[in-house]
Amino acid sequence: MPDDRFTGLLVAFAGELRAAGLAVGTGDVLIYCSAVSTLDPSDLTDLYWAGRSTLVSRHDDIARYDEAFRRFFLGDGSPDEELTLMLRASAQGRGALAIPSTEPGDSDEEDEAVLGWMASDVEALKHKSFPACTPEELAALRRIMARIRLTPPRRRTRRTAAARTGSRPDPRRTVRESMRMHGEPARLYWRRRRVRLRPVVLILDISGSMADYSRSLLQFAHSAKRSAGRVEVFCFGTTLTRVTGAMECRRPDEALERAARAAFDWDGGTRIGESLDAFVRDWGRRGLCRGGIVVICSDGLDRGDPEVLAAAMERLSRQCHRLVWLNPHKGDDPGFRPSTLGMMIAAPHVDLLLSGHDLASLEKFAALLPGLN
Repeated sequence: MPDDRFTGLLVAFAGELRAAGLAVGTGDVLIYCSAVSTLDPSDLTDLYWAGRSTLVSRHDDIARYDEAFRRFFLGDGSPDEELTLMLRASAQGRGALAIPSTEPGDSDEEDEAVLGWMASDVEALKHKSFPACTPEELAALRRIMARIRLTPPRRRTRRTAAARTGSRPDPRRTVRESMRMHGEPARLYWRRRRVRLRPVVLILDISGSMADYSRSLLQFAHSAKRSAGRVEVFCFGTTLTRVTGAMECRRPDEALERAARAAFDWDGGTRIGESLDAFVRDWGRRGLCRGGIVVICSDGLDRGDPEVLAAAMERLSRQCHRLVWLNPHKGDDPGFRPSTLGMMIAAPHVDLLLSGHDLASLEKFAALLPGLN
C-alpha cells in the first residue's frame, strides 16, 4: 500500500468521483490503492490508468472520470497542496500523461498522432546511450527497465514426473491402477523428465571505467533478480563482492544503495582476472553456475595479470552452460572487434558477445536469453 499521505489522497479522489456520480465502493478504493502500490504514486500517468482500470466499470463513466481527474489532480480539487505540487512538477507526468479527450469535435487521427509521438519518443530514448542521457531521461529509463522480465532457458533434469505422454513407462502407477481394477489390464501410464529453469549469474564491473554504465546495469540486475527465481548478482572492481542480498530489496534505489555500501571498491581500479578467479574458486566450485548462464558486464579494461584472466575464463567456460559478455564499447557496431587486452583474452571463451550501452541492447539480451539452451 502507498504511504498514509498518498492513501489519503487516493481516498479523497474516490470521494470526488462519487460526487461526480460514479459508483465507487470501498472495495474499489482498496483495489485502487493496491494497484498504485505496485506503480509509482508520484506519476500522474500511473495514477490515471490505475484509477481508470479499477474505479470505472461503465464505458459511459469514462468522460466523467477524466473530468474529475483533471479537476482533482490538475486543478484545485486536491486537499493536499504539497502532494499536488509534487505531482504537477513531475517531469515524467507532464511528458507522458495523455488523457483521452471526450469532446465531440476531436478525431481519431489526432489521438493516433499523439500515441505515435509518445511511442517514437520512448523508442528513441531506448536507443540513447546511458552516458548521453540526462538525469531525467535516466529516471525514465529506470522506470521502463523495472518492467523488464527475464525468462531463463529451461533444462531437462534427471528426475522424472508423471505425464500423459512420454518416452518411458511408469510401471508403479500402471500396476497400482491395474490392481484397482482387480487385476484387469488398465491403461499404460508414462513419465517424462522434469524441466527446471537454468540459473543466471550476473557479474558486473563497477570500476571507474564503467562509471557511466554501472548504475544502469545494477538496475537491470535488480529487475532480473525480482523477475526470475535463481539469479545471483556479483560486483567487482579490484575484488569480488556478492550483492544478491542487496538486490532482494523491493525499491531499486535502496537496493543500489545497499550494493554500493557492500562493494567498497566502487569506481576504483579493475582486476578482472583476479575477480573471476575468486568466483571460480569460491562460488563456481560450489556449483553455483553449473548448468547456468553467466553474464559478465565489463569493458575489458584489465590491470591484472593476463595469464590469471585466461585461466579463470577457461575454467568458468567449463563450469557454466553459456558464457555471455556485455561490452558497452561494442555499441551498435556489428563488426566490432575487441581492442583491449582483457577483451582479446576473454573473447575465445565467450559464447555470445553483446552490448550493454543502452536499454535496447539490454532488451535484446532479455529476448535472446530464453533461447540459450
